[in-house]
Amino acid sequence: MLTPQKYYHIYNRANGFENLFVNEGNYNFFLEKVKHHLSPILNIYAYCLMPNHFHLLVEIKSKEEIISVIESQISNYKESRTYLKFQTLDKFVSYFISKQFSNLFSSYTQAFNKQQKRTGSLFQKGFKRKEIGDENYLKDLVLYIHCNPVHHNFTDNFKTWKHTSYQSILEGKNTDIINWFDDINNFIACHQDKNEFNKIENLLLEQ
Repeated sequence: MLTPQKYYHIYNRANGFENLFVNEGNYNFFLEKVKHHLSPILNIYAYCLMPNHFHLLVEIKSKEEIISVIESQISNYKESRTYLKFQTLDKFVSYFISKQFSNLFSSYTQAFNKQQKRTGSLFQKGFKRKEIGDENYLKDLVLYIHCNPVHHNFTDNFKTWKHTSYQSILEGKNTDIINWFDDINNFIACHQDKNEFNKIENLLLEQ
């Protein structure tokens, strides 16, 4: 269950030894699908896409904001069959959040399967989610996500991996992240500091 106004580390990978992304267009298309399905219900603070898996650091929006999205999509939602199954509004909001993730994975899989002439599920069933309640952990997680391609030997320099939020944050597209690190200089220094890499050792081992 994903709870409004909580931070989460969200991650998932392809089934078996398959890849989620096989060309540049796949990466861009997935981000477009993320924006379409997830942006209405959450804020994305950091991300990294790699050939066979991805990581997101997100904050679920408030219940009121999500209800507003529901109302824009479902007229008279309180009279709908789906709503009536859940008995309480909180449970329905949780269902709607999960459904948005399900729609993301389903729509991407359908397009990918058509392009690659394959069939069947693409993502492992049940995406992983870990609630983050500590500000220091949030900062460590940003470093972990951006450095993940190095950890998995996709590159030897995280700055050269195009499919992360690192460069967009440097360009000022997410000032909240910079504020977590006090300023942009410290944000850059923490990514380059070997001592900071050591701090996220446990995060690496968890994956």
